[in-house]
Amino acid sequence: MIKVGIVGGTGYTGVELLRLLAVHPDVELTAITSRKEDGLPVADMFPSLRGRVNLKFSSPENADLTKCDVVFFATPHGVAMAQAPALLKAGVKVIDLAADFRIQEKAVFEKWYKIEHTCPDLLEHAAYGLAELNREDIKKANLVANPGCYPTTMQLGYYPLLKNGLVDAGSLIADCKSGVSGAGRKAEIGTLFSESSDNFKAYGVAGHRHTPETSAQLQRFTSDKVSLIFTPHLVPMIRGMHSTLYARLTKDISNEDLQKLFEDQYKDSAFVDVMPFGSHPETRSTRGSNMLRLALHRPDNGNTVIVLVVQDNLVKGASGQAVQCMNLMFGLEETTGLMQIALLP
Repeated sequence: MIKVGIVGGTGYTGVELLRLLAVHPDVELTAITSRKEDGLPVADMFPSLRGRVNLKFSSPENADLTKCDVVFFATPHGVAMAQAPALLKAGVKVIDLAADFRIQEKAVFEKWYKIEHTCPDLLEHAAYGLAELNREDIKKANLVANPGCYPTTMQLGYYPLLKNGLVDAGSLIADCKSGVSGAGRKAEIGTLFSESSDNFKAYGVAGHRHTPETSAQLQRFTSDKVSLIFTPHLVPMIRGMHSTLYARLTKDISNEDLQKLFEDQYKDSAFVDVMPFGSHPETRSTRGSNMLRLALHRPDNGNTVIVLVVQDNLVKGASGQAVQCMNLMFGLEETTGLMQIALLP
């Protein structure tokens, strides 16, 4: 059994990790930390876990994480970089769900996240945890940077187009929407029910910190200079993410060949569903599951290709993806513990 520790078990990604790992056949939950909730039974905070998780929250000082095989950090940015060096030295694998190791350039990280990076020497050793595009690096890694939720949709949507040199990499546009849970489990006016319900708004239009992460990863797929316009929006639902991706075709290709390109790319990816050409994937078709669904459109058969991508921002966009990485790191089948079917209605 893989002994698992979770740092920051009281947020949405933390409880989602607990939901998935509590029924994972190869996992033994060993420690869950929370300084504020030290001593509180996990099931008292999250009744959905009654009978499934019998642990109590422990303060970081009282939780011996070095006894774990892997530790997940479901914490604010900056926490993992402070604790990862000691854990790695003790032989513990680390998966960070925050952004501490997603951006390879220290100066870029510090510009966007407004904190100092305290262990830049680890950046080059961190594998980027998008399994569909980076399986082999993840398998060999001791430190994994779990991708952001928006970046996951953009990379999987754009990858086949950029890889095959079919689109203008300098004119990519991503129009993306997320449910309120993406903002985290904290008290903020903008995410109160009476503020976010019956409402729809863009945010981060002048610049969002997922832009440098996504642009850097997309740049790996092409020799052309990538320019990405990314606009996120908040929609009045709890879970779900919908990204509408636009790209300008630079080569002649039929709709049938475009479709085949995506189907061939993801034929061995259990969690990417390439729907029939012209489909309209819905966020609820992925709710509670690790599945990402996408569909291609081409208005009037012109030179614009549109990729519609949906996922659950807390599962494939966060905790499910992290478990997917753990499976690869420990030589398990990638799908282990992650075959939940989406909830409908």
